[in-house]
Amino acid sequence: MNSKRRVLLKGTLAAGTVGVAVGAGVLTPRNVLAETRGAFQEGSMDEILKTALGSDRHEAGHVRVEAPNIAENGAVVPVTVESDLDGVTEIAILAAANSTPLTSRYELGEGTRPKISTRIKMGETSDIVAVVKSGDGLYSGRKEVKVTVGGCGG
Repeated sequence: MNSKRRVLLKGTLAAGTVGVAVGAGVLTPRNVLAETRGAFQEGSMDEILKTALGSDRHEAGHVRVEAPNIAENGAVVPVTVESDLDGVTEIAILAAANSTPLTSRYELGEGTRPKISTRIKMGETSDIVAVVKSGDGLYSGRKEVKVTVGGCGG
């Protein structure tokens, strides 16, 4: 009986926290998938960046990509992206050799520390490219990851 009560209390607390975050403007619910649907398709990295972030012109620097040098399993490659820039509003992570290069895209709230940790899927050895949007500029960092067992059916 106590475990059911705990689950109910935890769920209520979680829902309340999300409600407060939405009310404070930290989380803004909207149809992000519809806005970026075209970016999660096959295409060149330039085409994908234009769709996802509005431009394909990016300057190298100010972005650090952490990932293993060798990924034993391409289905779960841990990646951390961090920037030293202020005012970062968006972060996109791409695996250059994937048939659909864009693995994830994040919109950050005002004052959010520009750091994302996730796991991506890679079909083969490739550069992981992270692009951040700060003001009107795009900045990028990259890291090569060698994949021993592909994660996209390989």
